[in-house]
Amino acid sequence: MSFLSRVMVVKRRAHFSSDRKGRSVAGGAAFEGTRKKKSSQARNRVGLLIAGFAVFYVVIGGRLVQYGMAQPEITSSILPADRLMASRPDIVDRNGAILATDIRTVSLFAEPHKIVDADEVVEKLSTVLTDLDAKSIYSKLKSNSRFQWLRRQLTPKQQSQILALGIPGIGFRPEKRRFYPGGRTAAHIVGYVNIDNRGVAGMERYIDSQGLADLASVGMTSNQPLEPVKLSIDLRVQAIVQDVVSASMGKYHSIGAGAVVFDVHTGEILGMASAPDFDPNDPAAGGEEGWFNRMSNGTFEMGSTFKSFTLAMGLDDGKMNLNSTFDARFPIRIGGFTIKDFHGKGRVLSVPEIFQYSSNIGTAKIADAVGIEGHKEFLTRLGLLSRMKTELPEVAMPSQPRQWKKINSITISFGHGVSTTPLQTAVAGAALVNGGKLIEPTFLPRTQEQADLVAAQVLKPTTSRDMRYLFEWNGANGSGRNARVPGFDVGGKTGTADKVVNGRYAHDKNFNAFLSAFPMDDPRYVVLSFSDEPKTDKGNGAALAATSAAPMVKEIISRSAPILGVKPKFGNDGSALLVSY
Repeated sequence: MSFLSRVMVVKRRAHFSSDRKGRSVAGGAAFEGTRKKKSSQARNRVGLLIAGFAVFYVVIGGRLVQYGMAQPEITSSILPADRLMASRPDIVDRNGAILATDIRTVSLFAEPHKIVDADEVVEKLSTVLTDLDAKSIYSKLKSNSRFQWLRRQLTPKQQSQILALGIPGIGFRPEKRRFYPGGRTAAHIVGYVNIDNRGVAGMERYIDSQGLADLASVGMTSNQPLEPVKLSIDLRVQAIVQDVVSASMGKYHSIGAGAVVFDVHTGEILGMASAPDFDPNDPAAGGEEGWFNRMSNGTFEMGSTFKSFTLAMGLDDGKMNLNSTFDARFPIRIGGFTIKDFHGKGRVLSVPEIFQYSSNIGTAKIADAVGIEGHKEFLTRLGLLSRMKTELPEVAMPSQPRQWKKINSITISFGHGVSTTPLQTAVAGAALVNGGKLIEPTFLPRTQEQADLVAAQVLKPTTSRDMRYLFEWNGANGSGRNARVPGFDVGGKTGTADKVVNGRYAHDKNFNAFLSAFPMDDPRYVVLSFSDEPKTDKGNGAALAATSAAPMVKEIISRSAPILGVKPKFGNDGSALLVSY
């Protein structure tokens, strides 16, 4: 055996040698150590791999939670297709005539990254959209975004003309646009929507507040037709009221006017208009003056119409009756002020005469007899000192003195010192003639039974009976004569109030109103009208409510009473007929 062979044999024996008991030693121990080391390394590597995956998934989970809790970030101005085509319910009048509906339209957009020549695109679009803002459009086309609206809600003709231009990088998205067939007719009642078909004012905003906006925000609306929303107004009556109110501004050169027709038994509003107004199809053209609803969102000192409430207060409190008299011979001096009558009679006046001649002195004495706290409580009971509750969002809060003193109670008795909205004055006026029930106004249909559930008895029925007599008396013999319509027995109370300018009453700026009801033998409707700063042909502010507001009521009733189903009566007992040959 060679030397090398011997060496190899010795090494093998040494490597696999054992002790006496057969246990491996030397080389065997080395082999066992190597196996454990490799096993430990494998376990460490698997552990590191598991830890790495765990950290990876924790980071991903954390970022998902962070994104889920973060506020949405607007990355473009486009809405999802289902949001653009989501339907709004039609709005109809009490007879089903459409006041607002959706129509299909398209909007023009651009993908700036696909635009080759922005100047050429602007030039071509200007041939179709003549009022295009070239600078703004050019800026959008040169932006780094991938989407930009260029013009919302195009006409079919405009779409066809733009398609014919063959401009790459622009397209059309289908949308729905709100359309108001009546235009200005019921603008302040119906309201309008914004460019994304969301309610901004009027009943459009009310509809959104009832859940439609919340559904739209979470993408649960669709393009399926919705059940129409029926209003209480009668479009025919509404058209008459709007026509009379708009015409009065031109006739009396006033800065504003308004009127309402109110059902005294159900609280339904059959027609209401405020001028200046606006076209809801193009609300921006109306400006802030047109958007302002003077009937429900404007507060005014209602002047002598408040004497109706003062006399009702005295009757209801038992401090007087229709046969009572008050000394109106001398002016009242209090707190440095002098209270006197505009056309004083200089004698003792009965209650009907105080109402007929609109005596400030007589009215002040009635309020003084009731007292300050009783006066304040009575007006609160009639809802004249709190914010009116109704569906229309645009409702103002009345104003009153922080602390009622005797001088405040006296001036408030004849309509100075408290400002209310014309609509809530009409609502309180209805309680004077309907048996003493205060009924919240509504722009939605309401039955007599439903009205009885929300009505509050605020006056004694006998007080309401006496007030009907006073309204009819003044309509026949007093300032309400200019509102009389043959056959319809109109009664009411005028109010001519000096407006406050720079903290002082201006005698050349009046707010004129007329609170009326008809037919007075069994009142069904209250009609209130007003004219803000009317002027005579001579250009001064001497026009009175009897010559400005009362004629508005006369025209509204004469034109709308037959539509409302009120039959005229002639003769002392109402049995006479007018026959035309």
